[in-house]
Amino acid sequence: MAIEVGDQAPDFELRDQHGTPVKLSEHRGKKIVLIFYPLAFSGVCGNELDAVRDELGADVPEDVKIITISVDSIFAHRAWADQKNYAFSLLSDFWPHGQVARAYGVFDDEKGYAGRGTFIVDGEGVVRWRVVNPISRARDVAEYRKVLADLP
Repeated sequence: MAIEVGDQAPDFELRDQHGTPVKLSEHRGKKIVLIFYPLAFSGVCGNELDAVRDELGADVPEDVKIITISVDSIFAHRAWADQKNYAFSLLSDFWPHGQVARAYGVFDDEKGYAGRGTFIVDGEGVVRWRVVNPISRARDVAEYRKVLADLP
């Protein structure tokens, strides 16, 4: 079942690239840019997260938190974050495999990884915007800025 605009964002707790637990509900009061991507070290994913780092993360407002999620291990995330200088959270949905991506309706059972879905969640935990692109098509980070600017 896909999560739609107006739905309460499913809560979760996953470990980031440093092994630190990150729980969505602990960030209430902040706007969350929740980015699911297929796999670390892949071309389109790397280009997208580079754009997040360069175009959004560089001057993200204090009330916004960027969280990315894939089925890669925390070890792959750590190596990728170190290599690419990603300061935002890269969360591992490794085990149970893809459980959070499934909860958001973006897990591809046939391929075994998350699709290219983004959800913007308001400070109350409600999904205010979503986009799911085909695996081969990158998302437009400029859209994230527009949506965030329109949220109270």
